[in-house]
Amino acid sequence: MLATEKKSKTSEELFAWRKEVVTNGVGVFNPSTAVSANGAVITNADGRELIDFGGGIGVLNSGHCPEPVVKAIQEQAAKLIHTCFNVATYDVYMELAEELIELFPHGEKTKVMLTCTGAESVENAIKIARQATKRQGIICFTDAFHGRSMMAMTLTAKPAYKLNCGPFAPETYRFRFPNHFRYGRGLSYDDFVQREIKLLRESLMATVDPNNCAAIIVEPVQGEGGFVPMPQAYMQELRKICDEFGILLILDEVQSGFGRTGKWAAYQHYDVTPDISTWAKSMGGGMPIGCVIGRADVMDAVSPGTIGGTYPGNPVCAAAALANIRYMKEIDINTKGEHVGNISRARFEALKERCPEIGEVRGLGAMVAFALVKDGDPFQPDAKLCNDLMMACADRGLILLSAGTHKNVIRILSPLVIGEELLEKGLDIIEEELLRLTGRA
Repeated sequence: MLATEKKSKTSEELFAWRKEVVTNGVGVFNPSTAVSANGAVITNADGRELIDFGGGIGVLNSGHCPEPVVKAIQEQAAKLIHTCFNVATYDVYMELAEELIELFPHGEKTKVMLTCTGAESVENAIKIARQATKRQGIICFTDAFHGRSMMAMTLTAKPAYKLNCGPFAPETYRFRFPNHFRYGRGLSYDDFVQREIKLLRESLMATVDPNNCAAIIVEPVQGEGGFVPMPQAYMQELRKICDEFGILLILDEVQSGFGRTGKWAAYQHYDVTPDISTWAKSMGGGMPIGCVIGRADVMDAVSPGTIGGTYPGNPVCAAAALANIRYMKEIDINTKGEHVGNISRARFEALKERCPEIGEVRGLGAMVAFALVKDGDPFQPDAKLCNDLMMACADRGLILLSAGTHKNVIRILSPLVIGEELLEKGLDIIEEELLRLTGRA
């Protein structure tokens, strides 16, 4: 063997190596490894093919290694890898910005800033909102996830992601997300929403001076919170409140964007336009890139030098994102999202009839999930059954991810380009293993 050749490691060896050199703080969400991938299939370190229902946590709507994205990366890397956009301006940044503005217009004129991650998008969105309004207060919601950097972590609700990381950013106020399954308790959906709207108004007046509130930030469909869509009437009430008090509405589309809900943006289901929106994940086809999009007057209210960084809008990442968006347009990613969502939801609804441990099937488009609970009680989440199901599916070659504050939700984040046969095979594994684990096989 040549000295330059490297012996491939097994999955077991990779995890042992990881334990030796990587901090435990970098969690393991699924016991899988990867050497290569294509479409919706990952080949692990043992040469086994795995069905990918995790999609790199919602990053791979267009699949693993789509050819146009790979080609764009290769061509751009041969020309220009990095200058820092603040130091030397290059065209692919503006090309991508124009493509994003065409997809997501925010009012009469829209502007964009590129970032590296979803958390970075959120951090900058908050800075923009505070500078534009000259106010401090930020309203967020229960079960929210907005990232792991300091401001984003403050806005994130899940305590397990924040242990011993405080103190957190001040002037943030958390309201209850309108989750009908958890809080409805006998009310019809419409009656529940109207009650929550009244609670929203009362909470606003009792908790924070709305005239010192810069922004309300919310996910149209909660991601890590368990794929809970915000009711349309509630979202529209948020828009009214923002207009009434001069508050900016920030919609976090990091996990829900680019076809995942059957539309380019989840907010397009709501007949609402945000003042600012945040993006990442499937924007780059696997490359680390995100953005903040907003009304031009809001975006231009920011002092030069107060937002940005060294790597945002990196030429290689920007070229990948540009190619990825054009590819998603070409293959009609939104129709694919609807198709994956319709199949998954129908299968889970049928499974719920056989398995009462499923408390609710929910989501929007291909953001489909089911919550596992004991005795049909939303306040008795069954995290153990959820984890056992994930591990059982992993043994059978299916990568799954959990969600929810209590880790009791199984979510589908497969690439939207997944073939129907492969999708059904993955859903079969979920069904068979859940029925086996609950003694109903």
